[in-house]
Amino acid sequence: MALPHVATFTDTYLPTVNGVTYTVQTWRDRWRDRGGRMGVVYPKSDHDPADNEYPVRSLPFPFYEGFRLGMPQIPNGVRDAELVHAHTPFSLGMAGQRLAGKLDIPFVASYHTPTSEYAEYVSFNGAVESAVRSSAESYERWFLGRADTVIAPSERAATHLRESIGLDTTVSVVPNGVDTTVFEPVDTADFRDRYDLPDGPIVGYTGRHGYEKCLADIITACEGLDVTVVLGGDGPARETLEATAEHSDVDVRFLGFLDRAELPELYSTLDVFAFPSPVETQGLVALEANCCGTPVAGVDAGALSDTIEDGETGYSYDEGDIDGFRRAIERVLDDQIQLRERCLARRDVISVEHAIDKLADVYASVL
Repeated sequence: MALPHVATFTDTYLPTVNGVTYTVQTWRDRWRDRGGRMGVVYPKSDHDPADNEYPVRSLPFPFYEGFRLGMPQIPNGVRDAELVHAHTPFSLGMAGQRLAGKLDIPFVASYHTPTSEYAEYVSFNGAVESAVRSSAESYERWFLGRADTVIAPSERAATHLRESIGLDTTVSVVPNGVDTTVFEPVDTADFRDRYDLPDGPIVGYTGRHGYEKCLADIITACEGLDVTVVLGGDGPARETLEATAEHSDVDVRFLGFLDRAELPELYSTLDVFAFPSPVETQGLVALEANCCGTPVAGVDAGALSDTIEDGETGYSYDEGDIDGFRRAIERVLDDQIQLRERCLARRDVISVEHAIDKLADVYASVL
């Protein structure tokens, strides 16, 4: 059966690199490889559009550096779509919803990040933040409730949508998937030389430096351990993290933004991928690390409760328990050889090919 022409709308795309961008781009490529067409509508940026990429006018988001808001426009290139898939509840998600209504075609929405997590960036005190979070959840319920199907990347995220947000719409679980042709164990000598990394155990993280991800806990948990902490990526919490590192005895290295081609090298260099973020809907970077043979020490909260399997892909700890975080890191270091083998044995299960199989099933169910 011919695959449908899908119009994808996203408020974050290249050159920004994050889980949403990666998922949109990888799904688009795999859909094309199977003979389908998936147009991507995104905020105009420095990225030069390829075929089936449609930038629209955009403005910088004043509260979050690097994030842009696209104008709710509908490019001509997607006006013959057979299905709309929104990866954002914001302006371009609304444009996608409008297109689906105009063409009377199915509307699918992905749930990547809780909208309420942006409250901290637009609030100046606790009372305002609480009000923003409450309003965000109401808006989420309204927006997602208008979709024919909502896609969640994990069972934990799906449960949150049904029970905490109170969503009545059908929720289908489709993991984002990892490109296992890219994320695999690689030689690390050049990477170590490039960033002048020392010998000995290395604990690290890469991804967006957001306040809600509690990344300072990595530095605190590593106090007293004979390790080097490596942080890749960037974001609004970078300055606070640097201040925490400055007042710590831990050897902390900030690598800044890494090209995606460097990520397999980083993951393969790490002995432990440290992940204290309690707000993940899947935790894609943890799965990427696993595919490179690197186990995870992460918080037992959000989707990481499912992503991390104790004794198989790493060890978890209770949210807020810094001593527990430190013990999890130590356990991963102690069991690293066995954990590495178990991580590599799971590569096929978490591949993007399996994700696209599930995505095709979801699309077929609403067409």
